[in-house]
Amino acid sequence: MIISFKNKYNSFSRKTDSLLERAHLTEHTSMIIIAIIIGVIGGYAAVGIRFLIEEFSQLSYPGGGTVLENIMNTPWYLIILVPTIGGFIVGPLIYFFAPEAKGHGVPEVMQAILLKGGRIRPRVALVKALASAITIGTGGSVGREGPIIQIGSSIGSTVGQIFKVPHKKLKTLVACGAAAGIAAAFNAPIAGALFAVEIILMDFAVAQFSPIVISAVMATVISHSYEGNLAAFSVPAYEYASPYELGFYFILGAACGLVSYLFIKTLYFSEDFFDEKVKIPEYLKPVVGGAGIGVMALLFPQVMGVGYDSINNALLGNMIWYVALGLVFLKIISTSLTLGSGGSGGIFAPALFMGAMLGYFFGALVNQYFPDITAGAGAYALVAMGGLVAGTTRAPITAIIIVFELTYDYEIILPLMITSIVSLIVSSYLSQESIYTLKLLLRGINIKEGTETNVMESIYVKDIYNKEFTSIEATDNFNKVVNTVLSGKGVEFPVIDKNNNIVGIISMNDLKELFFEKDSLNSLLIAGDLANTDFQVLTIEDNCKQALEIMKLYDFEAIPIVEAFNSKIIIGMLWRKDIQDAYQKEINRIELTNNLASSISMKEEVTNIHFMEGYSLAEVKVPESFVGKSIKELNIRAKYGVDVLSIKSDKKSGTNINAIPNPDYVFKSIDSIVIAGEIKKINRIKNLD
Repeated sequence: MIISFKNKYNSFSRKTDSLLERAHLTEHTSMIIIAIIIGVIGGYAAVGIRFLIEEFSQLSYPGGGTVLENIMNTPWYLIILVPTIGGFIVGPLIYFFAPEAKGHGVPEVMQAILLKGGRIRPRVALVKALASAITIGTGGSVGREGPIIQIGSSIGSTVGQIFKVPHKKLKTLVACGAAAGIAAAFNAPIAGALFAVEIILMDFAVAQFSPIVISAVMATVISHSYEGNLAAFSVPAYEYASPYELGFYFILGAACGLVSYLFIKTLYFSEDFFDEKVKIPEYLKPVVGGAGIGVMALLFPQVMGVGYDSINNALLGNMIWYVALGLVFLKIISTSLTLGSGGSGGIFAPALFMGAMLGYFFGALVNQYFPDITAGAGAYALVAMGGLVAGTTRAPITAIIIVFELTYDYEIILPLMITSIVSLIVSSYLSQESIYTLKLLLRGINIKEGTETNVMESIYVKDIYNKEFTSIEATDNFNKVVNTVLSGKGVEFPVIDKNNNIVGIISMNDLKELFFEKDSLNSLLIAGDLANTDFQVLTIEDNCKQALEIMKLYDFEAIPIVEAFNSKIIIGMLWRKDIQDAYQKEINRIELTNNLASSISMKEEVTNIHFMEGYSLAEVKVPESFVGKSIKELNIRAKYGVDVLSIKSDKKSGTNINAIPNPDYVFKSIDSIVIAGEIKKINRIKNLD
């Protein structure tokens, strides 16, 4: 059945690709057409997930009032039991079908763009929608925007793959899907487009900005047609009482920055706690998180779900100031508990919730002591929503535009800009990473430095340095030096002493002006006099990122390689061209293995497949030394130089296939692994005990 679906999918892909070719459309026109398709599908997906959440909420907490009112009228034992059952359903759903659906989703989209050329498995959209709807509907303390973003991105990637869009363009289509998700979630097309550019692509100079805008607009149109041209919240008219009031917004911005930092740290502490300390199967951990949320909700039901009812109460001034302050910290704990345990949902709505509560508390405080120069507490709640989004996501422009599109009131711009920027500064000072990029950094992905840097860090000197090189002895006369340089390969030559220790480097550029004077200089100069002693060396354990940094610093085309960190004995040279070749080879390998990984779960049996010169894909029995250890613990990619594409477990009930497994997966004796890499490295895995 799966193979049949795959064949139909490939057939449809070929037909659509052929249709575009026959239409003789320009590349830009084709992208616009595809962006419209993504926007429409993304808009319907956003409407669909909202419908699913409402249905699960009504099923979990029936009643005729708002979600919060229904929860408050629910018997106490059900308040604990319902989110626990939700975790029991969500855990296995994510673990066995799409591990990428775990958590808040946006880092997974960013990772797909950075390392996979924008390829996201189609199933992610379905699993994410179902898992998030169940998590939120049963009371999980997360938002719907993150899932909508990931679902939209998955749709963008899938549509792009159907039309066989090149990788560079595919990234833009992923951003189109993300923009459609945000736009439909908030009825805010400008914010959706800016979110995609500022957070997903992190590139305001993106050439394909128009498709992103088109997708955002189309998704908003779809959302409007089903839910009306209404803002996501009940926003009153903003009140700007006095110019002196701006000073208070500086203080509010600093408070938002502190709370943003606390939220980021608490969330990742929770994830580490559940990963390292909670010793139960991965798919059962959301049960613990659900039960914890239920216990908290016995006293504070406001922490459950997306929290829009409580946000509206704060904006309209219907809160008690000390309750609002307490809810800031309770929401941090409840959201961290839900996501840390393995639930599915976003952090956007929780950030808005915390901002509204913090702003309401602060506004009530300053309004009590300075009533003549300050607006009501609801105004501060609205502005602080932008401050928390800016502090957590490090996307101030998106934060400002989202809140502005909720009000369309120009008077809010100044307070909003002050609060958002100050929050960003304070949060960035305390933590360099955003709530999105920190997750990737913990996985060893430095998204700020881009794909090239991450790939370069994965290529080690030992794999590509050249053991054959031309050296110059320190005692060689000038004439011999010139002859060696002219007859040798390359432009840099290491100068060595009698013990093979490197003492310097002679570059062809350094000798240019002296070539025509070699007869007169022959008896005056030796290689040791000409050698440049200002240089650096590398060992075989260093990586190519370090090599390129040294080459850039010294303007060299090659770097000497020594046998150990504290040694000067030269064993080879690393050339820039070798790095470039290795980089291109690695990029090709990543693309090929990703293509194979996307379909590997559809194969009943995998034999040795040669997919690039020197590279292969093979299924091998898990070595005994791997059993009981996780992929992350074994550090397979770095230590053995192969990628684990999938895991097959031979159970009594049949063969279970775990495609693109979670790094925390612990190997069992019944497992086989499908790996891709150099043939010699695959053979090394096969020969392990």
